[in-house]
Amino acid sequence: MSKDKSQRPLDIEAFQRIRKWYLFALAGIAITIILAQVLIQNHLNNQLDDFRIINVAGRQRALSQKLVKEILLLKDSKNTHEEQTLHTEIKKALSKWTTSHDALQFGNDSMGLFPKNNVEIKELFHKITPHHTTMVTAVNNILKKTGELKYFTTSEYRENSSILLHNERIFLVQMDAIVNAYDQQSKRDLQNLKNKEYLLLAFSLLILVLEILFIFKPLSLQIRNTISKLIKHKSESDETAKKIKELYSEKEKSLQELQELNFVIDNAALFASAREDGSIVFISKKFIQLLNSTSKDLKKPLQEVLTKDGGQQKYLAEILKGNRRNSIRNEEIAITTRENKTIWLAMSIVPMHQSSQQQSILILCSDITERKKHALQVDKLTKEKFEEKILQKKRQASQIVEGQEEERKRIAKDIHDGIGQMLTALKFNIESIDIENKDKTIEKIAYLKELTRDLIKGVRTATFNLTPPELSDHGILPALQKMTSELSKLTGKNILFDSKVENNLRFDSLAETNIYRVTQEAINNAIKYAESNYILLTINYTDNILSVVIDDDGKGFNPAILKEAPKNSSEGGMGLFFMKERISYINGRLFINSIPEEGTRVTINYNTDKE
Repeated sequence: MSKDKSQRPLDIEAFQRIRKWYLFALAGIAITIILAQVLIQNHLNNQLDDFRIINVAGRQRALSQKLVKEILLLKDSKNTHEEQTLHTEIKKALSKWTTSHDALQFGNDSMGLFPKNNVEIKELFHKITPHHTTMVTAVNNILKKTGELKYFTTSEYRENSSILLHNERIFLVQMDAIVNAYDQQSKRDLQNLKNKEYLLLAFSLLILVLEILFIFKPLSLQIRNTISKLIKHKSESDETAKKIKELYSEKEKSLQELQELNFVIDNAALFASAREDGSIVFISKKFIQLLNSTSKDLKKPLQEVLTKDGGQQKYLAEILKGNRRNSIRNEEIAITTRENKTIWLAMSIVPMHQSSQQQSILILCSDITERKKHALQVDKLTKEKFEEKILQKKRQASQIVEGQEEERKRIAKDIHDGIGQMLTALKFNIESIDIENKDKTIEKIAYLKELTRDLIKGVRTATFNLTPPELSDHGILPALQKMTSELSKLTGKNILFDSKVENNLRFDSLAETNIYRVTQEAINNAIKYAESNYILLTINYTDNILSVVIDDDGKGFNPAILKEAPKNSSEGGMGLFFMKERISYINGRLFINSIPEEGTRVTINYNTDKE
């Protein structure tokens, strides 16, 4: 930690140095951008001047041609008005021509033209000026004679016209040279600007390279080191936080212990101190409030302050006098206050040994009146609940016995009505066989075979309903699969079996037997009463919960019937009672959901963790 603290000023100095260089780099780039903008704007302004100059120079050619054309037209004018109009146009063109010529050389603020310090252009203007002056003189000479019709046929007009035409050709050629010179100068200025731009670009790139080498790279290394230090500090902070958390946990634990101690002290706030003769030395305010005593009462012996009942006072006096040994005595005593209110106190009598060899006692009490009342109520409720449970067990035992009797009657009825009648018919048919009557004998033997098959089928059904061997040998899953297969064959119903359990599982034998019987009862009810086309038995085992679901598409029923129907009725009474009793016996749960005309679902859930 001391090493990190010593390095911290160096880190700050490095950051400040990098920040200074970074500001210098940004300033350099900003200056470069500003210079580039100044150069570009200056060049754009120069370009605008060049465009105006080139435009004026090009217009000079057009004006010279216009002057020559209108001078020639002046000769062919037909009337004075036309001549006067041409005269006016020639004067305007001549004025503009001469003004533009001077502006190109010396500048003109009104036209936005400024003189160019170009030797080549000045030399070209020096060459073209005599021709321009000669043309101006010739035009003025012709304009002076305007109105004299005979003048246009004289040699003087022809001479001036010839001078004008001769000099115009030279003027046009040299004016083209001037325009080209202006264009070349503009190109040179543009090239100079490009060179300056390249220089500024190179300077900017150099600054960026220097920033990368001397600013960003050291800064990235500094940031990486800082991040690694931060990660290290974070781990140290986490370790410190962990220790603080442990200290905080210890603090909470100590606070909890202190709170428990305060609770004990608060509950032991009923205390008093008495001398050997029973006189009171000190008694707490809470004790006084509980006993509803006054300051006058405190002058009496402690036993008289505690209760007004004479017998209780004698008992307390014996206890207080008899506790002069080193042991602590604990008593639960009922006292009677001045308002004839009975209060139960848990009293601890502690002997105190003083230097004067005179013994005294310290009495610590707790008001346990409510606890005593609640204990009496709990005892009463426990006794009532025990009696109710015994009564319920008696009723259940009676109902189970009744159910067993009903099951025996049903089995006896099935044997008597089914197997017994078939045996009787078998006996009579065997006795009625006449060996001499072969045709009748063959018919009776065929009938006896069919009757025997039905008898075997009935015996198999009765024995199958009693105890299937698959249940004890292989477990609940194979037994239920066998039951659905056999019942489907015996009844002709579509009874399907769907197991979502991959491996065969074994459970407590009592649980397997009860689940099997409840499932059997549910399927038999669906066969007998539901008028269903399909019955589906689904088994699933998830999170230690065995779930058996019996679905049918029968006529269903109103679930309210289960609550209203008597227990011995056919619609779920006794059968449903025994189904619930069997599932409750193994701590399972039974759910029955049914919708009229849509079908019924019976769900059995068994938690294997409770085995």
